[in-house]
Amino acid sequence: MSETPLKPVYLVSGGDRPKVRRALRRLRARFGPESLETLSAATASGEDAVTACNALGLFAGEGGRLVVVEGVEHWKADDAAAVAAYLGDPVSGAVLALVAEEPLKGSKLPQLVAKIGEVLTYDLPRPRDLPTWVRARFEALDVQADGEAARALVEIVGDDPTALTTEVEKIAAWAGPEPVGRREVESLAASAQEASAWVLSDAWGARDVARVLAACESDFEHGTDPFVVAVRLAGQVALVRSVQALAGEGLGTKEIAKRLRRHEFRVRKALAHAENYSRDELDAAVVRLAELDAALKGASRLAGELERERALVELTRAPEAAPAAGS
Repeated sequence: MSETPLKPVYLVSGGDRPKVRRALRRLRARFGPESLETLSAATASGEDAVTACNALGLFAGEGGRLVVVEGVEHWKADDAAAVAAYLGDPVSGAVLALVAEEPLKGSKLPQLVAKIGEVLTYDLPRPRDLPTWVRARFEALDVQADGEAARALVEIVGDDPTALTTEVEKIAAWAGPEPVGRREVESLAASAQEASAWVLSDAWGARDVARVLAACESDFEHGTDPFVVAVRLAGQVALVRSVQALAGEGLGTKEIAKRLRRHEFRVRKALAHAENYSRDELDAAVVRLAELDAALKGASRLAGELERERALVELTRAPEAAPAAGS
C-alpha cells in the first residue's frame, strides 16, 4: 500500500512532547539521512529556512528533502512573512517542518500552514485525565493495564509526560503479554527523580541534543546536583561500552544480561544506544566525563550547571562528516 503523499509544510506543536517527537520521527522516516536538514529558529530566520528549502530542492532526488526548524515560537512577523511568500510557490519535493516548543501567541504561522499544509497539535492532558492518557500509552504497546495501574504510575512518577512515557515503555518491556496492575507498577516504576535519569540517558543514547538540553533544564528546575547527573551518565556510558564489547563477541541480550547481572530491559536499551556510538567515541566519553567530574569538584570556575550542559552537548553531538575528497 502506497504512503500518503507529503504536504509541502507541517506545523507541529503542543506540550505532549512524546507525541511531538513521534510525529517528527514518522516524518523523518520518509527521508534518508542525507536528505535531512535541521535548523534552530533561535539562530535561523524565516529567510534562512526558505533558502534551505530552495537549495535542497536543487539537489532533491526521488525521495525529496526535509527541512526541520525547531523553536519557531521565537520567530517574528518578518520570519512568518518570508515563509508565507515561499508557500505561495513551494519547491517540489521539499518539505518544511516547523516545530513550536512553546505556545505560538499571536503568530500567523498556524493560519499560513493550514492553507496548503497540515497543523499537528498535541496538547497535554489535564491532570485528572493523566491516568486515561497512561492507559492509552500502554494499549499502544499492546499491554493490558487497568485503571489502578495507570493511577499508580501517575502517583509515583508525576505529571511529566516524557517521564511517564519512559516508565510505560520500561514496564511494557518487562510485562510482555502479561497484564499490568498496581502491584506491578509499584514494584517497577521509578520516582520522578529516577525517571529523569532515564530521560537524560535515553536522549544521550539517541544523540538527541535538544532532548539532552531539555533534560538538563528539568534537572536544574528540580534541584538535581550536576555531580549526580554526571555520575548517572557515566554509569550508562560504562554499561553501553560493556554491552557493545560483549555483543561484538557474539553474545545475545540474555547472555549479556546474565554476564553483567543487569535486567534485560537495561541491556536492550544499552544495545540500542551502542548502535549510535563507535568504540572510540565511548572511550572519549569516559575521558570527557572524568574531566566533568574534576570540573564539578573545583577544577573549573564556571557554574556546575554550565559545565554539565557543555559536556553533555559535546558527548551527544554527532561528529561532523569528513569533507569529500577534492573539496
